[in-house]
Amino acid sequence: MTSMFCGQLISPEVAIQGLHDPVGVVLHQMEEMKLSTLPVSDEDKFLGMIAEDDLQDEADDTPLDQLQDYFIKSFVKATDYFLVAVKLSHVMNLDAIPVLNEKNELEGVITREILFRELAHMTGSQDYGSLVVLEMEKSAYSVGEINRLVESNDAVITQLNTWSDSNTHILTVVLRINKEEISDVVATFQRHE
Repeated sequence: MTSMFCGQLISPEVAIQGLHDPVGVVLHQMEEMKLSTLPVSDEDKFLGMIAEDDLQDEADDTPLDQLQDYFIKSFVKATDYFLVAVKLSHVMNLDAIPVLNEKNELEGVITREILFRELAHMTGSQDYGSLVVLEMEKSAYSVGEINRLVESNDAVITQLNTWSDSNTHILTVVLRINKEEISDVVATFQRHE
């Protein structure tokens, strides 16, 4: 199993842009790497991320230092758990997340592709078993009761995820169970509503 701290997920392929790099070179790098944002640093000091959309109307020879007002200052720390980077990627719509060390120096970047790989690994999507999706009132949720019902059918929960709908207050529970044939588990859940 791989570690899931941000500092251990840095992509070696992503080039760090310098403050004096021209827009044309940066756009070419974005195209080559299939990324819409790239980090900008000056002597290891993280200055921000520059987005492709902010470069489109600029002359190819314009240096990045003239575009600092566009820099996105969001980042994660190397010691952050990778889900912090997933959240930042989603909230800021970034396909590359800068990773800073304890001295606030740029260590590198985690790409969205790496984040998806870690999410797939974390959720056990490649593991043997089946998925069961339950919906219930939040007040009815009991991990112990769900586990007891699964185990009563000689099965084990290998993964459990939950989320709730703020409008309906319905909780969705997704279980990965360690067996392929789960009709007995489903029947047990139906009997217990």
